[in-house]
Amino acid sequence: MRRSHDGPVFAEPWQARAFALTLKLAEQGHFTQKEWTTALAREIRSVADRGEHDDGSHYYDQWLAALEALAIDKGLTSRRSLDARKEDWRSAYLRTPHGKPVELKQPGDKFVHRSP
Repeated sequence: MRRSHDGPVFAEPWQARAFALTLKLAEQGHFTQKEWTTALAREIRSVADRGEHDDGSHYYDQWLAALEALAIDKGLTSRRSLDARKEDWRSAYLRTPHGKPVELKQPGDKFVHRSP
């Protein structure tokens, strides 16, 4: 991971959000540091076990996959729910005019979710 004098530098905003979400969930007691470390190590190892080339540029893809797996294991969400939300964002992205923020509003949502 690249670093500046002030801390980690993320290549994409979603990486910083995944990092922050992981810290917040751990802080709130949803999982321990050891559980997180085990989940991330398992995901990194699975990439190697599948024979996929990893030059380190996909670290946060692995981070996110580990976070999703741990959240499912802990009952914080389900695979179906995650997949549905990803599809909602993909659909919203595809229907958003170029240059406009992607907005996601689901029935029952109190807020419109926007991409940065």
